[in-house]
Amino acid sequence: QVQLVEAGGGLVQAGGSLRLSCALSGRTISNYNMGWFRQAPGKEREFVTAINRNDSITYYADSVKGRFTISRDNANNMMFLQMISLKPEDKGTYFCPADYSSLSGLLYRDPARYDYWGKGTQVTVSS
Repeated sequence: QVQLVEAGGGLVQAGGSLRLSCALSGRTISNYNMGWFRQAPGKEREFVTAINRNDSITYYADSVKGRFTISRDNANNMMFLQMISLKPEDKGTYFCPADYSSLSGLLYRDPARYDYWGKGTQVTVSS
């Protein structure tokens, strides 16, 4: 059974940085394409970024390009999201879902394509 636990959220001023982590247990993370999504109160879940199984392909939402960096450490079953130059609109609960079904070369913005989800970690950005 796959379990995902996000950590690293918090309160930061606009322009600041945070590094989120995602720990996968129960299976080997190298079997999964991984993503980051976020959801602000009253809004739909929004794609942020994704990375394929062997760490060769990444995909970013336009809103975070140049500010966020996704990475993974398959040896330790971990994934990360480095966020810099944070803006108030980046606030929300951040989730790191795992996609087992898709081919390694296909990364999706659609949350329905992901098989497993954690409970998320809260990011708040003050202006």
